Amino acid sequence: MTREEDIRNAVETLRRGGVILYPTDTVWGIGCDATNAEAVARVYDIKKRDDSKAMICLVDSDARLQRYVRNVPEVAWQLLDCVADKPTTVILDGAVNLAPNLLADDGSVALRITAEPFSKELCFRFQKAIVSTSANISGQPTAQNYCDIAPEIINAVDYVCWSRRQEHKPHTPSSVIKLGMGGEVQIIRK
Repeated sequence: MTREEDIRNAVETLRRGGVILYPTDTVWGIGCDATNAEAVARVYDIKKRDDSKAMICLVDSDARLQRYVRNVPEVAWQLLDCVADKPTTVILDGAVNLAPNLLADDGSVALRITAEPFSKELCFRFQKAIVSTSANISGQPTAQNYCDIAPEIINAVDYVCWSRRQEHKPHTPSSVIKLGMGGEVQIIRK
């Protein structure tokens, strides 16, 4: 299967409200349409995760990120420019246009602009934010590569991407930084 076919199949699944398993700029992720509350609920279910814990969303560009936050503080752009060599997730206040069950209790959302070719193209073709939560049961070790993913997770999703399945190298989750409307910076995960 070509990468283009793989992305097309994943996008069709996302548009139908399905859940996918896909490689990201960090670890393998469970994903869905970040604007579809039913799909988001399925991801929480698959992970056996409390829905009070918000999940990360991937986007392909600065412009797409701005569709999901009322006001992106200037410090966010400065921070993303400074750490361009490491995947960094920013938690921003004032989330809009996303499934309500995806947001934190304070109305914030965690977003990451992916530069990795597969996930960037997937986000671009889908034209919306995609949930990106690690492909593991909540509380269990993070699956760094496809071979680390539990069969229970693989069998629970609607589509498993083919790209990068053979990869065997260390991957780590993104850094997570919370930014307040007044420019306050809080490091959640290095």
